[in-house]
Amino acid sequence: MTGSLTLRRVADPDDPAIAGFGVLQNRTYFEPDMLIPAAYISRLLEWQSSERVNLLLVVEQAGEVVGGTVFHAFPQVGTGFSSYMATAPEVRGQGVARLVHDRRMQELDAAVGGHVAGVFIDVVSPQRLSAHELEEERSVGSDPARRRAVFAHLGFLQVDVAYQQPAGGENGGPVTNMDLLYCPHDPAATVPAALVLDTMRAYWQAWLGEKRTRQAVAALAAQAQADGTFRLIDPTGA
Repeated sequence: MTGSLTLRRVADPDDPAIAGFGVLQNRTYFEPDMLIPAAYISRLLEWQSSERVNLLLVVEQAGEVVGGTVFHAFPQVGTGFSSYMATAPEVRGQGVARLVHDRRMQELDAAVGGHVAGVFIDVVSPQRLSAHELEEERSVGSDPARRRAVFAHLGFLQVDVAYQQPAGGENGGPVTNMDLLYCPHDPAATVPAALVLDTMRAYWQAWLGEKRTRQAVAALAAQAQADGTFRLIDPTGA
């Protein structure tokens, strides 16, 4: 495929690029059923509030979605959370991830009304994937270690906390093979615990409900340092 790359924000819930982004998710992630389905992304774009702004960016080439990200701004917290970001194999190495990430930060700035503190994302840990899961990653041309290196290059650091996605694992239990990353708007070695907790509360509340969200946030809070922060460490383990 050849042609120029075009980056745009999708606001219309009937935009065909949403389905294209769904195809991209299926092409680039080894467990696509863990991601937000395209049909639900359309609904998210309709469900906007003063507490949560749902956004989608896509990169298109010759009419096909070859990159993008679905993410959320929390104006009352001043942060964002990225549910998924991907680039198609054929455009990797062309700066598409940087293009998308920089635009995402601009959109988050606008959504929170000024200067977003940063954006969070959760990613799998290569060390906690089974041999079968690693093979599934390879089957879609994906490498979890390379993925983390790309996020590190974009400015993401790992929040030094034992992180679990509260639902979506075996028998509806937690997903335990992920880490929480954070890209601060301005360079930092720590992140305030309150910022992490308030962000995750805002992100989880809609689909976990009050009780499970409270339990999950409490598990994170118990791990904060005495000064009320979490350390930020190299996500590649270097």
